[in-house]
Amino acid sequence: MNQPVSRRGALALCGAATLSLFGAGALAGCSGSDGGAVTVGSKAFTEGVILSELYALALEDAGLTVNRSFEISGSLIHTALESGDIDLYPEYTGTGLISVLQMDPLTDPETVYNTVKDEYKKQFDLVWLDKSEAADGQGLVIRTEAAKRLGIKTISDLQAHAGELRFASQGQFDERADGLPALEAVYGPFDWKDHAVFDEGLKYQVLANDEMDVTPAYTTEAQLTDDAFTLLEDDKHVWPPYNVAPVVRAEVLDAHPQIEEALKRVNDALTTQELTRLNARVDIDKEEYEDVARDFFESIGQP
Repeated sequence: MNQPVSRRGALALCGAATLSLFGAGALAGCSGSDGGAVTVGSKAFTEGVILSELYALALEDAGLTVNRSFEISGSLIHTALESGDIDLYPEYTGTGLISVLQMDPLTDPETVYNTVKDEYKKQFDLVWLDKSEAADGQGLVIRTEAAKRLGIKTISDLQAHAGELRFASQGQFDERADGLPALEAVYGPFDWKDHAVFDEGLKYQVLANDEMDVTPAYTTEAQLTDDAFTLLEDDKHVWPPYNVAPVVRAEVLDAHPQIEEALKRVNDALTTQELTRLNARVDIDKEEYEDVARDFFESIGQP
């Protein structure tokens, strides 16, 4: 059984406690590069594992030997890349900008990508390859029935009708600087008909049961394949873009230049909708992530 842990925030299977005590170098005991092999890492949630498996398949198809070091804690994976315990992994532009570089949020996708690309090379000698159209960022989801009844397609539309809608928060969203405070700073106040806090795992259930109407979400969550839910357009661009892209050690790219073209083949084929569908096959349909990744890779065809 190779089912990855569910979405964001899970710890690495190699052991977060061990890594915290001994540093990212401890990853070498789990996998790590050897000889001419390229080690692909992944973060510890479904989407991260699927993307990394796609990268691994593409590299193997290009004739490279690949080691897999999957499900690394998100707080450790950048250090693992810097130290050479892994050679590349899929990262998100907004994460690179805000969490790694500790820079202020930006909202233009090209500006964010160019900034992380330049700064990673300068500071870490790491290379961002071409970004994908696929993006996994912050968003808001509404019951489709309510969206159609009130003519809501964008967050601006939502703000205008907030008094007719019930908001299912997960608590932290109300307090985080990039949550409700950022939303209201850009769109104005949201005077909800009702505002209640629910566990993250219950948010789609309370929408499906018509207990609430709107909830925060990430834009590639598996449940968004259900027509009962509609992801709203962030028409005023309050949230930074989180486009996915491979980040690779420069010396590894120099040694294996075919990596760039191999991974471009995957990234060019990915969309936000396709990534959502892949997540759903694992998180909802309970398929193995290896099978899901291989099906998609084979569907891409030859370059």
